[in-house]
Amino acid sequence: EGRFDHGDPVICVDNNGAILAKGLVNYNSIEINKIKGLKTKQIGQVLGHKDYDEIIHRDNMAVTGQHYKK
Repeated sequence: EGRFDHGDPVICVDNNGAILAKGLVNYNSIEINKIKGLKTKQIGQVLGHKDYDEIIHRDNMAVTGQHYKK
């Protein structure tokens, strides 16, 4: 939710609002609304560019311990 730009920190929550992770996004909020739920190969087709394969790369994400399962 909300507006943010590429590189901004965001909080990822579940449907109940519990925090799952925090990370730096590779796309802005408008782009994410267009590509969420798509396969990686579709990103470039929808946006006209594909700078990254993921919205948040795991190297730029901190997962909270409460909801993380291996």
